[in-house]
Amino acid sequence: MFVYEKKLQYPVRIKNCNPKLASVIISQYGGPDGELGASLRYLSQRYSMPYPELKGLLTDIGTEELGHLEMVGTLVHQLTRNLNTEQIKTAGFDTYFVDHTTGIYPQFASGYPWSASTMQVTGDVIADLTEDMAADGAMVKRQHGSPLVCAGMAGKALAEMADAWGRTLRDYFAREELAVLNAIPVALAVW
Repeated sequence: MFVYEKKLQYPVRIKNCNPKLASVIISQYGGPDGELGASLRYLSQRYSMPYPELKGLLTDIGTEELGHLEMVGTLVHQLTRNLNTEQIKTAGFDTYFVDHTTGIYPQFASGYPWSASTMQVTGDVIADLTEDMAADGAMVKRQHGSPLVCAGMAGKALAEMADAWGRTLRDYFAREELAVLNAIPVALAVW
C-alpha cells in the first residue's frame, strides 16, 4: 500500500506554452527509459527479490519513480494546457493533439506509444538489477550527454581516467544499499 501526499516532490510552475519542448519531454514520461517503465520495472522486480530489505528498497525506488512520473506529466501538461491552433500546427504537435488533445499520453518522443516490451522482469535478481542500471544509465546519458560509468571499488586511477574521458563515475560501493546488493550474489556464489 502507498500513501499519497497531494503535492509534487518539486513544484512545477511553467507559465508559457511550448509544445515543441513538450513533444520531447513526453519521452521522459512514457519513452523507452522513461518514468512509467522505471516505476513498473522496480515495482514488478521486487517480487522475485529474496531479501526483505532489498525488496523494500525496490519498492521505495518504484514509488519514487511514480513521483517522477507525476512531475514529468505536470511539466508536459503545463507546457501544453493553453495551446492555440497556430502553436499546435507550427510545433508539429498536431498529430498528438488529434488523439489526446492536452491529455498526457505515455509515448516516445517519436510518437510510438509506451509498451511493456521496453522493460524486463526476468525473476533473476542479477539480470534484473543489471537491466535497471542499464536503463538508468541510458537515461543519464541522454539527459547529460555523457555516459555514466558504474564500478565497485573504483579507485583513484579509474576515477581520473573517467574524468579525462568526460565520463561520470559512480562507485556503487560508496552507497551502502548497492554494496549490499553486490555482496549478496557473491555470498550466494561462495555459499
